[in-house]
Amino acid sequence: MRWKAAFPMYAVSEQVRAGYEAWFDALLAGLRLEGFTDPVDLVRAAPLPGFFRRADVLLGQTCGYPYLTHLRGHVRLVATPAYDFPGCDGADYASAIVVRADSGIATLEDARGRIAAANDIDSNSGMNALRHAVAPLARDGRFFSAVRWSGSHRASLDLVRTGEADLAAIDCVTLGYLLQAQAHAGAVDGLSVLGYTAPSPGLPLVAGLSVPPALHRQLQAALLAPGVAVQAHMAALSIRRFDLLDDVGYARILSLETQALAAGYPHLA
Repeated sequence: MRWKAAFPMYAVSEQVRAGYEAWFDALLAGLRLEGFTDPVDLVRAAPLPGFFRRADVLLGQTCGYPYLTHLRGHVRLVATPAYDFPGCDGADYASAIVVRADSGIATLEDARGRIAAANDIDSNSGMNALRHAVAPLARDGRFFSAVRWSGSHRASLDLVRTGEADLAAIDCVTLGYLLQAQAHAGAVDGLSVLGYTAPSPGLPLVAGLSVPPALHRQLQAALLAPGVAVQAHMAALSIRRFDLLDDVGYARILSLETQALAAGYPHLA
C-alpha cells in the first residue's frame, strides 16, 4: 500500500507547516525502526474534507465538526493533541472571539447587528462554536446583520482588522501560532479578544479504513509514548501530549449545535 498523510489544519505559516512535517517525519522514522516499510506521500494541498474519505490515509488531522457530520464511518480516530495555548484545556480547545480594539464592542451583546466573519460552514471553531455562543442572544433566528464566509481563520482576521467585518471566532490554536510567528504578527494588529466560546474536543488525528488494526495501534502507541525526537517536535508545535478520545467524547461538539437549534438559531446569521 502507498499511503497518504496530510496536516493542513494549522498550516498558518511556512514555519508551522514545516513543524508539522518535521514532527510527522520523526513519527514515521520511529515506525520505520519497528519494521514499517510502506511508502508514504505527504500531501500539502489536500481538498477538505473529502480528502479524509480516502481509505489510504495513514494519518491526517481534521476538524471535529466535519468528522462528526461527514467523515465518521470513513475514518478511525487515532489521537487528539493537547495544545499549550490560551483557550486550551487538555485535549479541549475553544475559539477566541476577536474584535477590533476600537470597535466599541465590549460584550457579545454589543455585536448585535454587526457583521461576522467565519472561515467555513463546516468549521467547529469558526461557525459551530460561534453559533452556540450567539444563540441565547438571537432574535427570530438572527443576531448579525451579515455573515461573510472567508475561507480561513487568517482571512477572517483580515476582514475584522480591515473593518470589512466586526467579529470572528478564531480557533485558539491558530491564534496562538499566529501570535508566535514574527512574520505574521501583523495579522492581529489592532485586534483584541472579547472572550472565548464554550470548549469542545480539539482537532483529531484520523486514519483511513485501510489502515490495519495493528498499524493503527502502532500509531497510537507512538503518539501516547513519543520518542525523544517526536517530543522535541511536539514542544516546538506547543503540543503537550496526545489523548485518546472516542465518539462519545466528540459528541460534545454536536451538543453545541443541539443547544443552538433548541434556542431557535439553526444557522449563523
